Amino acid sequence: MLLDTAALYFRAFHALPETITAPDGTPIGAVRGLLDIVARLVTDFRPGRLIACWDDDWRPAWRVELVPSYKAHRLERRGTDGRDVETVPPALTAQVPVIREVLGALRIPVVGKPGYEADDVIGTLAATADGPVDVVTSDRDLFQVIDDARGVRVLSAVRGMRNLETVTDAVLREKYGISAAQYADFATLRGDPSDGLPGVPGIGEKTAAGLLAEFGDLDGLITAAADPAVPLGATVRGRIRDAGEYLERARRVVAVVRDLDLPAADGAVGLPADAAEDFTALAERWGLGGSATRALTALGSA
Repeated sequence: MLLDTAALYFRAFHALPETITAPDGTPIGAVRGLLDIVARLVTDFRPGRLIACWDDDWRPAWRVELVPSYKAHRLERRGTDGRDVETVPPALTAQVPVIREVLGALRIPVVGKPGYEADDVIGTLAATADGPVDVVTSDRDLFQVIDDARGVRVLSAVRGMRNLETVTDAVLREKYGISAAQYADFATLRGDPSDGLPGVPGIGEKTAAGLLAEFGDLDGLITAAADPAVPLGATVRGRIRDAGEYLERARRVVAVVRDLDLPAADGAVGLPADAAEDFTALAERWGLGGSATRALTALGSA
């Protein structure tokens, strides 16, 4: 099981009041919420391995160079180290180091890669896994890693953790009329305002899905638009041709990387007795209460 960690702790933060604090007054709602998420996922899905995938770089320079608007609306400022700083509520910022500490205490490996997003870590781990994989996220872009033949599916939290949707290739075909292999091209055409990707003007979800169903992939569509002998409406042909440069750049931004050199991370679920004791002490320090107990029970009994 691969966690899109930031997506989950953002969701936990917004679901719980900021009045939940540690004994020293530090906001702790996101930490407790994430622990409850982990406990529920492990209890319900019984993964043998669990890895928390991390955004070492939430807005990689190479993606911004390709499409400057990429996540620009989330940019707060450029840090003194030259890295972009994301707009994050201060009450959540204070909890992120605690989240990492708690995950470490639970022996859940945190895996990231400088210059890449958690999506790329997930894409690589899913592509190289030697067995079935569950990806837990609220990011639809990760639908592109789904592979029914290899047992790679997404547990989508778009509608909340209480309404997880198990998304497979069959589900994508029913919902969008496309396969997982076509999803990145579909998202490139449609665009995604939440990521600052405008897409092709006038091409919405239905049109994008129909074009991919007819021409197979983005390369096939671009080739068709350039060939006057191929039957294609003049308006759509013009839109695709006019967006040619954008499509070439945006497709590389949308596509998750699947071949990163990542550190080894076993992630076997379960805690030895000494680790459980250390975690319990940490939970008391931060006032994690029942959330810590539920996580410890779930991980200890997996």
